[in-house]
Amino acid sequence: MISVLVLDNGRTTQLGHVDPAWLEPGSTAVFWADIVDPGEAEARLLAEVFGFHSLSVEDAMSSVQFPKVELYETYLYLILHGIDYRAKQHHFATRDVDFFLGRNYLVSVHNGESRSIKRVVDLCTRRENLLAEGPVALLHRIVDAMVDNYRPEVDALEVRISKLEEKAFVGREDIVKPLLQLKRDLSSVRRVVIPQRDVVGRLARREFAVISDEMTYRFRDVYDHLVRIADDAVIFQDRVNGILEAHLAAVSNRLNEVMKVLTVMSTIFLPLTVLTGMWGMNIGLPHMPGGDGAQFWWLGAMMVAIVATMLSYFKRKGWL
Repeated sequence: MISVLVLDNGRTTQLGHVDPAWLEPGSTAVFWADIVDPGEAEARLLAEVFGFHSLSVEDAMSSVQFPKVELYETYLYLILHGIDYRAKQHHFATRDVDFFLGRNYLVSVHNGESRSIKRVVDLCTRRENLLAEGPVALLHRIVDAMVDNYRPEVDALEVRISKLEEKAFVGREDIVKPLLQLKRDLSSVRRVVIPQRDVVGRLARREFAVISDEMTYRFRDVYDHLVRIADDAVIFQDRVNGILEAHLAAVSNRLNEVMKVLTVMSTIFLPLTVLTGMWGMNIGLPHMPGGDGAQFWWLGAMMVAIVATMLSYFKRKGWL
């Protein structure tokens, strides 16, 4: 499905097709074509009408690509990632958005709905002069909106880390599984944000002639946001590793305490077992065979004295 916003003769209109005349060298039209869930018809449009290279068209048709920027003869091709807010399996998931930036046009290709693109489309329909700023300014608005959507997700990760830190200090709940899930999400953040930071950094370094000096300043601001997000991801990774180490240390300490108690109990019962094994049950109460009562009470007193002596000794040593 394709939706087109075009500014021609001072008027912005929304259409469902691309006029090849807009791509002529002398055309004064400025337009934005947004392609959602592309199929074979959209692939032919990109290859035959726009004349995009087959490799970039193939990448645009693929739903999973890493962020990158490539310069072709007449256009600039970018892949960036936006937050996939409908993801259910992971707390942090992204969806790639492909951009073709030309002299007087911007083409965006993505699967499913994009909050950032929808926001900019609504803004363009309310303010007709936005397309007059040019396709580069339009690209900046979309990229800036995509990066802004990262901050709430990163803040949510920080909240999860803080909660797990509290549980780790208590040390009574198994938090290994949520910690590993959090580490996976942080790895996803770094895997997406760091290449995306490098892509936006190239846009902010006056590397491409299609991007003016004024626009490089705007992209530099977006780049700074991505740098902070990447730094936060590294800090969060260190915090998660520290929480995991603290949790495992607490579990090990609890295990040591249990083993100490069991060892003390076994040590106490060892001499008692020896005594009862040496005399057997024939020194029991008077009604038992061979028992006269006195031996039973003497043996019981001896066992109590042994237990008290051992407990006192363990207490002095600090083992209890």
